[in-house]
Parts: sequence; C-alpha cells; structure tokens
Amino acid sequence: MVAKTNKQLILEFESFISYIQSLDSLEDADWEAPLEAGKWSLKDVLCHIMLWDKYFYEEAFVKVKEGQPLTAVHQDFNEFNTNAVLYARTVTKQEAIGQFVLYRSRIIEDAASLSDEAFEQIYPDGDGNKFSIREHLRDFFPHDKHHKQQIEKYVLSVTAIQ
Repeated sequence: MVAKTNKQLILEFESFISYIQSLDSLEDADWEAPLEAGKWSLKDVLCHIMLWDKYFYEEAFVKVKEGQPLTAVHQDFNEFNTNAVLYARTVTKQEAIGQFVLYRSRIIEDAASLSDEAFEQIYPDGDGNKFSIREHLRDFFPHDKHHKQQIEKYVLSVTAIQ
C-alpha cells in the first residue's frame, strides 16, 4: 500500500502494533535468541524501535501538540542503538511489547488529533533541521519494514524447528 493521505500514513504506522502483538505467542527464549548469527534478538529489535518511538514522541510529537519548540536533535545512532540493546536486557518480553504499544499508540493518537495543516507543517527541530509529522512517519516505514522482514525470516526459522 502506497500511503498518500495523512490518515493512510497513520493507519500504516499503526499496523505494526498488531504485528508485534502477534509475536507474543513466541517462547521467551525465542525473543532472547539472535535473529541471525551476530545479530540482535527479537527483544533487542523491539526495544530499538520502541526507544526511537519514545524519543520522537517526547522530543517532537508532544512538542508539536503543545505548541512548544521541538527538542529532538541528531542522535549518534550507534550509541542510541547500543543503549537500546542494553535496555532490552532489563525488561521482559511482555514489558517490551507493552512499551512499544504504548509509545506507538501515543504517536498515532497525537498524529490523528492534528489538523492536516499541523500534520504537514515543517517545524525546526532542536538542531534547526526540518521536521514534520508526515515526513517522520513516511521515513520510518522503511525502518519498520526492514525489521519486520528480519523478524519474519526469524519466525519462519523458529516455527520450522518446533
């Protein structure tokens, strides 16, 4: 589906929630094992996605909704992702899923509550770069899709063994 309207973008972004929730039936051990040799685990990937959602929710979406300046700034991706993997070690599968659903839902609710004008408006982020809700959602589809493909491949390998 090529998302064109703001509503379609929101629905597509939301669709990842039910997909992640469907993975709850996997064994905890399957959530802890690397997706491939030398790769992150399913829980690592989910915490990585959730923490990016949390970051952009708190530093951009809330700010847009409240009419405040955005505080989102460029992050060192390697450091951010390393911290996400470390964080994943501190939560259970259910906590990781719950936190993902929480922040993804908050983004969706805030985005859906905006007028089309606010949804598409360009805001300066904390670094002075351009940020819009619309482009943020569009930019994260390939990211979600990349991880979904990794997860789907892994799930097929796990369920083939069982």
